[in-house]
Amino acid sequence: MLMENMAMAFHAIRANKMRSFLTMLGIIIGIGSVISIVSIGDTMRGLFSDLYKDVGITQAYVSIGYWVDDTRMSDYFTLDDLDRIKDVFGDEIAYMDSDASVSSDVQAGRTKMKFNFQGIDYNYQQVQPVTMLYGRYLNEGDILGRRKCVVMEAKSAENLFGTENAVGKTLRTTIYGDMDEYTVVGVYKKEMNAFQALMMGGNSDTGSAFLPYTILTWPNDNFYYCHLFAADGVDMTDFMSRLLAYIAKLKERNPEDFYTMTAVEEMGSVDSVMGALSMAVGGIAAISLLVGGIGIMNIMLVSVTERTREIGIRKALGARTVDVLIQFLTESAILSACGGLIGVALAVSLISIGGAALGLPVIIKPGVIVMAVSFSAIVGIFFGIYPASQAAKADPIDALRYE
Repeated sequence: MLMENMAMAFHAIRANKMRSFLTMLGIIIGIGSVISIVSIGDTMRGLFSDLYKDVGITQAYVSIGYWVDDTRMSDYFTLDDLDRIKDVFGDEIAYMDSDASVSSDVQAGRTKMKFNFQGIDYNYQQVQPVTMLYGRYLNEGDILGRRKCVVMEAKSAENLFGTENAVGKTLRTTIYGDMDEYTVVGVYKKEMNAFQALMMGGNSDTGSAFLPYTILTWPNDNFYYCHLFAADGVDMTDFMSRLLAYIAKLKERNPEDFYTMTAVEEMGSVDSVMGALSMAVGGIAAISLLVGGIGIMNIMLVSVTERTREIGIRKALGARTVDVLIQFLTESAILSACGGLIGVALAVSLISIGGAALGLPVIIKPGVIVMAVSFSAIVGIFFGIYPASQAAKADPIDALRYE
């Protein structure tokens, strides 16, 4: 019986191809919009997750709280404080520095440009790996001796010196009021996709380079942040709780006097916002499904009117009221499901093409597709109930007399 009703439904759809397509259009647009928006949202969440993994998922910062009024000089960190923390927590800490950085004008020959210098320790490469193209990375001697060495990003080296291989070349810059000469000891390149370059700042007019972080903590070696990477596998919640307790004891403060920020917390906040935004916009797009459903109801009412005589003949030949009801509900559901399938195909194609064009991996969850098609069929059934009931209630004698 079901197969017969489906065959009759497809026959009715083929008999009025243009009308059926226009009826399905609302469902196509609605389903396509919902899948596209949810997929874009999931893709963006995946890209942000990859971005945080790239910058270090175990990364954390600790500083005296900005809300503390009675700030003392002893609240700031020193190089000795970092050594104490490393000794206490041992292998749980993969890397630690002062998060020192400075933006300064740089001159090499007649070329001048802006540079962002980041202070790092010699083992920063272990937590933030880069590809060394020329020369070497900073070593422990550079850090301890506060040597005026620079490891420069390849594009920055080319813009400043006219060549990527700038090893051995010198530049002049002013840091904390002192102008001095620095030597390039290495040139690196970090691979980033377009999204990462955009989010992390890909301004080609501003150069990027690493310096020993001990240079940027000079002259008083007091700094605001304790910047670290926990070792892989460390429970960040427990680790940060113990770290904060130790620092508070070290500084003779209460743990609540300190500000902390971890990549895990920040990633969770961004993911929550992105997920909520995606669901909200997807819900708004789903309203178009109601419009499509109303279109289905309208066309099914027209179909019932046009096929009144057919209904009368079927009833006269013994069809039950429930048989007529199921027939029209089946047609309504198939009409809506076909629109859903076309909408899915269009959405998946457009998202895939867009991702390929931008060089970004797209996320299209099968569960969303199944839910969308199922929902479209439910919409068809829901909005087909009234027309189908009208057809089922038709009096066979009156229906046979209908012209």
